[in-house]
Amino acid sequence: MPVKFRKVWIADETFESAGVFDVNNDGVLDIVSGEFWYQGPNFRTKHQIGKIGKFGEYYDDFSTIAMDVNGDGYLDFITGGWWGGTLRWRENPGEKGGEWPEHVIAQVGNVETTRAWDIDGDGQLEIVPNCPGSPLVAFKRTAPGEFTAYTLYAGEQGHGLGCGDIAGNGRMDFVMRHGWVEAPADPWTGAWTYHPFDFGIWDASVPMLVEDINGDGRAEIIIGHAHSYGLDWWQREDDGTFTRHPIDPFGAQYHDLRWADIDGDGQPELITGKRHRAHCGNEAGEWDDIGLYYFKWTGENFAKQVIDYIRIEQGTGGLGIHFALADLRNTGRLDIVAPGKGGLYVYLNEGM
Repeated sequence: MPVKFRKVWIADETFESAGVFDVNNDGVLDIVSGEFWYQGPNFRTKHQIGKIGKFGEYYDDFSTIAMDVNGDGYLDFITGGWWGGTLRWRENPGEKGGEWPEHVIAQVGNVETTRAWDIDGDGQLEIVPNCPGSPLVAFKRTAPGEFTAYTLYAGEQGHGLGCGDIAGNGRMDFVMRHGWVEAPADPWTGAWTYHPFDFGIWDASVPMLVEDINGDGRAEIIIGHAHSYGLDWWQREDDGTFTRHPIDPFGAQYHDLRWADIDGDGQPELITGKRHRAHCGNEAGEWDDIGLYYFKWTGENFAKQVIDYIRIEQGTGGLGIHFALADLRNTGRLDIVAPGKGGLYVYLNEGM
């Protein structure tokens, strides 16, 4: 029996990124998206964060990664965008309230979106922007308000990025659309080893998920086509190559993916959906209806479950470039926070 979800409208704003964290330290989760944060638990009180540059249908804001950057006890967030060419953090003003000051971490080039992983296993997240035309660089917070940049791969990343233990040695490797880089024992001083492999896709999702799907002790890779049709998982073979297995060849704009236990059975599922108007109606599948789904592993393949399905002419939903999962009501179930060009919505997980 599939999970039931209740769709709740939060705002008409069309920012494509959202995060969930306790903004005001009251012990209640809030939603942060674009120029505003929405106060929990009902998210009806809206607070200004600050202005964001707008370029046509896009805002220069493609991630919302919570981190106490300056160490003052309040969570800030990290973002970046295609047009500004910078990785940035917005400073939570704390008790005084008001606008969140913006600080540039680095000039990195066009940012498709940004993700965070604990690369060195110290319990702290490192920040890694996907910059298609630039090298792969990780940013480690080394002091309050300060980051140190480490180049992991000097070539061009391309569109798409993932992180996980591909080599099977407990280290965090990175995968790109044209291959993967293997982590050394010390990721900050050692040399990363590049393993070329052409996945045959120019528009790989961010993230590309690195997970042991079938329990064979090897990490498989799940890749969505972010700007065309297709969603696949790639099986690692004995010779180190990967074999493609389709999950959903008929869906388009699978830009952001999550691997989490959405139905409460103790096993993770693949949660994803269409990014509405990813390229403003100018590519394959953009005029198809909008779907939000979870895919359950059956032991042999993935079974598709519908969370929401919206006629394209309605345009009221879909996923943006950075959505969020969180237990918003302390039910023990993961809810979905879905930003995008169709508005900001929450999908409350009502269980089976």
